[in-house]
Amino acid sequence: MDLISQIVERAKANKQRIVLPEGTEERTLKAANQILTDGVADLILLGNPDEIMGLAKEWGLGNIHKATIINPETSPKKEEYAQLLCELRKKKGMTIEEARKLVVDPLYYGCLMIKSGDADGQLAGARNTTGNVLRPALQIIKTAPGITCVSGAMLLLTHAPECGENGVIVMGDVAVTPVPDADQLAQIAVCTARTAKAVAGIEPRVAMLSFSTKGSAKHEVVDKVVEALGKAKAMDPTLKIDGEMQADAALVPRIGQSKAPGSEIAGHANVLVVPCLEVGNISYKLVERLGHATAVGPILQGIARPVNDLSRGCCIDDVYKMIAITANQAIAAKAE
Repeated sequence: MDLISQIVERAKANKQRIVLPEGTEERTLKAANQILTDGVADLILLGNPDEIMGLAKEWGLGNIHKATIINPETSPKKEEYAQLLCELRKKKGMTIEEARKLVVDPLYYGCLMIKSGDADGQLAGARNTTGNVLRPALQIIKTAPGITCVSGAMLLLTHAPECGENGVIVMGDVAVTPVPDADQLAQIAVCTARTAKAVAGIEPRVAMLSFSTKGSAKHEVVDKVVEALGKAKAMDPTLKIDGEMQADAALVPRIGQSKAPGSEIAGHANVLVVPCLEVGNISYKLVERLGHATAVGPILQGIARPVNDLSRGCCIDDVYKMIAITANQAIAAKAE
């Protein structure tokens, strides 16, 4: 069974309540119909019920009626959520009037559902920018304990079974923090390892990447990676992690043994942590295009409950996969 099929099966076996705030968006609605047909998750669509059901009829989506459809503007929980939002943001000067205006925004309403325990995760971004998706998540759900830095991981399903976990590599950060400091890089390492376990179902072996392997080059950016390694070990002493190392030393046993003798990670890494967003974004796109790998994500990490952001250029299959991934993250978050 391939990795995506495994992710879908895990979601089916422990159904989570996933909010889709863009309830009238075509790709979202078509993916939702397939998710409901396959029994992957319990879905909550936000929007006008008449409009959603009208679109479902127009597009021949016969299972949308299985979703819970909520209009934030007429919801009986609107005032309760407004009071919660006001309480959460009162130190920032939010008034109840401002909260009442924000609560009808589906992106805010969905996060308030999660905060209240009425939903388990959220997926948006087919219509909205990353900033718009993240803002309510950080204001309402906030980051996970011990984490201050949100980041994004990418699943790379490669044609190189000798690398990673039978060809599967998890890479972070590819989406959010442009130039992480050592603290943030350590958090990215720990969070990407958690994503590897929760979503890819693999025991993480983390390599902190650089252009240097074990002191082969001297530079302040190498020093940052070494410092981050120490901080990541302190954050999670059980984590299998090593660095700094070059990508070939991380992935190829022969080279790993030569460049980093004695390292249990060198040559066997399945999680790659890059030193900055620029490297991560360029790297995964090169692997995807030149190596014909499948890139799935980005998967947002570091938030206390899963909120994921789609590309506005996404396809129906992307939405389907990300709903299943969000469900897997929700399962793992509850287990913690």
